Amino acid sequence: MNNHEIDYEIFGDDMQFVQVELDPGETVIAEAGSLMMMDDGIQMETVFGDGSSSGGGLMGKLLGAGKRVLTGESLFMTMFTNERSGKKHVSFASPYPGKIIPMDLSEQGGKIICQKDAFLAAAKGVSVGIDFQRKLGTGFFGGEGFIMQKLEGDGMAFVHAGGTIIKKTLLPGEVIRIDTGCLVAMTRDVDYNIEMVRGVKTALFGGEGLFFATLRGPGSVWIQSLPFSRLASRVFAAMPQNGGSKGEGGLGGLFDIIGGDR
Repeated sequence: MNNHEIDYEIFGDDMQFVQVELDPGETVIAEAGSLMMMDDGIQMETVFGDGSSSGGGLMGKLLGAGKRVLTGESLFMTMFTNERSGKKHVSFASPYPGKIIPMDLSEQGGKIICQKDAFLAAAKGVSVGIDFQRKLGTGFFGGEGFIMQKLEGDGMAFVHAGGTIIKKTLLPGEVIRIDTGCLVAMTRDVDYNIEMVRGVKTALFGGEGLFFATLRGPGSVWIQSLPFSRLASRVFAAMPQNGGSKGEGGLGGLFDIIGGDR
């Protein structure tokens, strides 16, 4: 094993967090801002990139940080190291309602490709890089653009997604079609392409967009029921336009009535 071996436990149902147990000297990396709590004796260190390589000098660190900028993430990641003699715990929380998916990369061919904002935390040594979608149609209409994240290594990684998560194992040649925004992650051998919805009426009035993702096996695919973009669009559509919702009761509606004649 090149990565640190970590134990973990996931708590909660729809608002989950993962608690990682660190032996003395073990380290876990995480997205900046994902920390929930940690025991005394754990040392925090902010680094460029993912901290998976100690070599390369300044240029290597800048390249690693640049990759993260391309995926829309922060320049920095945080490393949490147990510097005491006993076991210590550190916990990381999801940024929005959904599930945390633990992935042992050694059981997934050493590589997982996931949507840009899916990564939460991982054992030290896991490389968090970028994966370019080489097909033009996939890049323009795939919902995630040309650039997705790739997690490489042989340790544990944790990704998060919205709503309920289902894992589909595809046989060689088996095809599944999903909404482009519902794709969370896939193994390296899955063929990812984009198809246009057939039929003018379906495309214009079906409410599902003009394109859907076609995934062809062999491999595993993780699918989410509630993409954050879909949740955000519904919240934005329901926002009051003039500082308050006219249709809601309570004190807000009372103040609207009182102030309406002024």
